[in-house]
This record gives sequence, structure tokens and C-alpha cells, in this order.
Amino acid sequence: MSVVALAIDALLPALDIIGKSIGTSTNSENQLLIIMIFLGLGVGPLVFGPISDSLGRKPIVYMGFSLFIVASLICIQAESIEFMIFGRILQGIGLSAPRTISIAIVRDSYSGDYMARIMSFITVVFLLVPIIAPAFGKLILDLYNWQAIFYIQLFIVFIISFWFWERQPETLHPEYRRKLTKALLIDGNKELFKYKQTIGYTIISGFITGSFLVYLSTSQQIFQQQYQLIDEFPYIFAALAISMAAASLSNGTLVLKYGMKKMVTVALYSYFGISLLYILLYYNSSNPSIGILFTFFALQFFAIGFLFGNLRALAMQPIGHIAGIGAATTGFISTLMAVPISTLIGKFVANTALPIFIGFVICSFLAIIVLRIINSTSEKQI
Repeated sequence: MSVVALAIDALLPALDIIGKSIGTSTNSENQLLIIMIFLGLGVGPLVFGPISDSLGRKPIVYMGFSLFIVASLICIQAESIEFMIFGRILQGIGLSAPRTISIAIVRDSYSGDYMARIMSFITVVFLLVPIIAPAFGKLILDLYNWQAIFYIQLFIVFIISFWFWERQPETLHPEYRRKLTKALLIDGNKELFKYKQTIGYTIISGFITGSFLVYLSTSQQIFQQQYQLIDEFPYIFAALAISMAAASLSNGTLVLKYGMKKMVTVALYSYFGISLLYILLYYNSSNPSIGILFTFFALQFFAIGFLFGNLRALAMQPIGHIAGIGAATTGFISTLMAVPISTLIGKFVANTALPIFIGFVICSFLAIIVLRIINSTSEKQI
């Protein structure tokens, strides 16, 4: 799963340079180089997830990495924004296989709060990459060129593929495999939508992912252009990723004590409250000092660290018998929500970071409404 973060975050310091190379003219076009990979990450699971319920988990990971290699070569040769976007979407489709199948592998092996604990530890490893990726990308950029970032990614994929082949056993046992038919896809998705908890937590995940994606696609613009922190940007990005990783690591212990639902509730209200406070303080003013902005971002991402793993675990909990299709469809729904949300909000990020926090507030408020609906539905069923 960490390859996803590498493909996104290692490119951040190079967005301006890549933009000039392929002829982009605005910051919003450069943002697409980050946002569009998420479109592929959303669409790809619809293919890879169901196939994995038939052929097994491991072959699908290899298929996805192979497609990523082809897509990376397309990006290296790109000379226009359209060609680069095509390559990035294709990269996302390829990486959706290891990203989705990893979640299915976890669900094959664990359940309940213990599954959330495992997801927390996986998220910590996943977040180690954003801590180092921007600095890593900038180092490669300084020594070589932006194309070298893609070549290094390919080398890492080869290493990970070998490690996965050598160390990870197949988790979908033969007796649980289903014949790949149109009926399997239709019936699997029909059954999926019967689980209101799964759909509800998936929608919440879409709102949170969408708001966070705004930060990912505009962070380079905010820190390097608005604050003129060009050399410091990778270290700021890394420090904020550490905040999220610390929360995910803490979640591995706290979730066994308090449960997934309570952790999600507290984190979601905190996410909303921190965003609202920033808006009240800086609504009609310019950017605050970098220290203040960093503190607010760090608090936000600490809350997010308790959300991502728990939300996925809560969504997957009732659908272990269709984990491949479930991971695929829920991933598609949340990403399908996240891409337009981030694209819309990102257009308003020009001279200040305020639009990001407005987006945080709106998305978290809507997520809280969905959470209350889920809780009220559960109480009625009881």
C-alpha cells in the first residue's frame, strides 16, 4: 500500500517543474497531477476486487504492479498535460490492486476491533512513506531530474513485488473462491448495499478523504508559494505526516479499549471543531504565521489518524464473506466522492489556506450527519 503514497508524495516538490515541462499554465492544472491518480485508485478496484474473489489475492497484486510499470513509463515520456493525466490515472488503476487487495487480505485474516488494530499498524507503515517521500523526491530532483523520480519508483516496485511473493501467503483459500460471473458481480454488490453500516461509513470516508486530498494537492502551493518555504517544504510535510502516524499508532492500542465507533465519533467531532476554530480566528485575514498554520494542520491530521483505519474496518466488518467485492466497491464510492470534492475546493485555494479549512468544516459536518444517521438506525434495530 505504501507505493500509493510514494507515487503521490514523492512528486509534490516537482509539481512546478513538471508543469513547466508539460506546458501547464495554472496551479489548478498542477493539482490534477495529484488528484487524477485518485480517480484511477477509485475505478480500478471495480475490476481487481471481484477478480480477486475468484483467482485469489496475490495474482491481482502482480497484475496491478505490472500496469503501474507501464503507466510510469507513459508519465516519463509525457510532453503534455493530457498525456501526463492519462498516465497518472493509469498509475492509480494499477496501484488500486495492491491498495484494495491489502485490505481484503486483512479482512480474510482478522475481524472486529482486532482488525482495526491491524489496520492501524498498517496505516503507520503506510504513513512512514509521506514522512520521507517529499524529501526523497526533492533529493532526486536536485541530483537528476523529475523523470528520475518515476524510475526510482519502478525500482522500489520490483523490490516490493519480490518481497510480497516471498513472504505473503495466499489468504483466500480454495473453498472460498467464487467463479467469476456477471451474477457474482451483480449479486455481490446487491448484497453489499443491504449493509447500511458499510455504506454509511464508506460515505463518511469519502468526505474525509476528499477534504484531506485538498491538502495533498495544494500543500506544495501553500508552503512553497504562499509561505516561500521551498527548501523547508519536505520537512514540514514530513512533520505533519508524523502527527497522523502517531495517532494511527495510538489507535492500535486505544481501539481495543474503547472500540472503533467511539474512536471515530471523538475524532470526527474534533476534526470539525478544530476547523471551525481556525475559520473563526482567520476568516477575514491573511495567512497566519507558519507556526500557527502548522499547529492547526497537525491537530487536524492527528484526528484523521484515528479515522482512516477505523472507518475502513467498520465498513468492512459486516462483509467478510465478500471482502474482495466489498473492498472494491467501498473504495470506489469513497474515491468517487473524494475526487470532485477536492477538485472543487482546490480551485478556491489561491492566496490563503482558509478555503482548505472551510472544506474541512463542510465535509466533517456532513460526515457527522451521516454518523448520527448510522447510530440512530443501529439503535432502532436493537
